[in-house]
Amino acid sequence: MTAGTGPDLPQGEEKVLAVRTMFDTIAPRYDLVNRVMTFRMDVGWRKRAISALGLLPGSVVADLACGTGDFSIELSKRGFRPLGFDLSFGMLAAAPKPFPRAQADGLQLPLAHGSIDGATCGFALRNLRALEPFFAELARVVRPGGRISLLEVAEPPNPLLRYGHGVYFGKVVPLVGGLLSDKSAYQYLPKSVAYLPDPEEMLEMLRAAGFSDAKRQLLTVGISQLITATRDSE
Repeated sequence: MTAGTGPDLPQGEEKVLAVRTMFDTIAPRYDLVNRVMTFRMDVGWRKRAISALGLLPGSVVADLACGTGDFSIELSKRGFRPLGFDLSFGMLAAAPKPFPRAQADGLQLPLAHGSIDGATCGFALRNLRALEPFFAELARVVRPGGRISLLEVAEPPNPLLRYGHGVYFGKVVPLVGGLLSDKSAYQYLPKSVAYLPDPEEMLEMLRAAGFSDAKRQLLTVGISQLITATRDSE
């Protein structure tokens, strides 16, 4: 994967506005579409990501790009204290259950330095304005020894599986998303994968930000990836 700068992909503040508007639009049916298009595999991926945090119950965990609260609700079930943040007010308002949440840009979190024990983020890295300042913000708010667990889409390493996944993600997802929700949004989402840098480049960004043990693991034959890391001691 290489970072995209094509004319059909917005950049900078234009991207922030486009992402906020898009998720406000698709919020009412976002969870339904997710479950249908991932065959509920997204539920298991989130549980895997939370287990990978390795934090004690009672830990304060920021759920970034929390959306309607899938991660936050599961974090609560595991005994953690989630704090949800999302750029889209529409997504926050569509939450099926109450949880602590606020509208905020992931690059400018309303949190004090070193004030949280960990952070999660589900399938939103490609929707951020830029990754390096986001990783720097994670390093600012997560205490030394704290943990992060980030989920994102990926491409299978097997050529045949990669081809099949490309057809599904590029053709089927926009079709199903258009039928159940907003056509233009689900045409954009597959293209947004182009924003992601190469995996090793992304890990190097994290290490440079203060997470020197950053690791990446492929899930479900490589259609999803889990990135975990520990905040370095200062």
